[in-house]
Amino acid sequence: MDRQQCLSYLYNSGMHRRSFLGTALAAAAPRILLAAREPDIAFVTEPRARLGVASYPFRAFIESGHNRDRDKTKPGIDLKDFPAMVRDKYNVRNIEPLDSHFRSLETAYLHSLREAVEKAGCRVINIPVGVRASLYDPDDAKRKVGVDTAKKWVDAAVALGSPSIRVHIQGVRDVKPDVARTADSLRAIAAYGAEKNIVINLENDDPQTEDAFFLVKVLDSVNSPYLHGLPDFCNSMLTGNEKYNYDAVAAMFKRAYNISHVKDSEVDNGKVFRVDVGKTFAIAKQSGYRGYFSMEWEGEGEPYEGTRKLIDASLKYLSA
Repeated sequence: MDRQQCLSYLYNSGMHRRSFLGTALAAAAPRILLAAREPDIAFVTEPRARLGVASYPFRAFIESGHNRDRDKTKPGIDLKDFPAMVRDKYNVRNIEPLDSHFRSLETAYLHSLREAVEKAGCRVINIPVGVRASLYDPDDAKRKVGVDTAKKWVDAAVALGSPSIRVHIQGVRDVKPDVARTADSLRAIAAYGAEKNIVINLENDDPQTEDAFFLVKVLDSVNSPYLHGLPDFCNSMLTGNEKYNYDAVAAMFKRAYNISHVKDSEVDNGKVFRVDVGKTFAIAKQSGYRGYFSMEWEGEGEPYEGTRKLIDASLKYLSA
């Protein structure tokens, strides 16, 4: 039976479109999983080699037409120059560039960016991305925008040699986060990631739409080797509940694979929230986590020195 005959067989005039899509996806799933049952990522063990630096803390400095956080009173730096800065200033060879710091997704630009990364002796270890729509929007067409945008970033990850992307789950006005709809959207994204050997990560970031335990339900529902958690050391502390934060981080590390975000503090509306970095590294170790630790400074002061402090602390605890 050829492809068209197969689709004709699956879809008949009495079958609802959603039923057809579900049947078709179910039929395709075994083929996708056979193509890449597990991510192919080689993990390193040397402490410094496990560290990365995110571009997000440097958002006031990054020159890009998509970067709304650029502060023109500060000296600018192009994303192409970021890898060399990280190497020279911190002796770290892994970077995590934010989507809005890219100038374009055009092939030529991605090629030139990869050249700059490799020339600096660095590599991209993850790309945090927004997908311009909510993955739990009740409107199927709007969710599809999010899925399709995520797929474009999967392709960008392939072009840059990144093993993963982090997909942000944005909200919808007057709509509560929905596990089932979010899981449906992420199944499609993770399936595409599996085809390309790109892992999809979810971060405990926005306290409303990306609560750690909401993400746990989504991750467990999808249950794909290409969909994992991205534990952030401090985001869940913004609730003001210390026990909740460490419980959230532990739950995320149990479902993490290749990337996490290191912070010792975070400033929110003028209030500083702090975490025990050593305790959080112990949680990561206890979970068996083998991936990267990306520095995402969000504390008081400027990011250059703050990032250095995070690197020093990370090396201390990883070498213990």
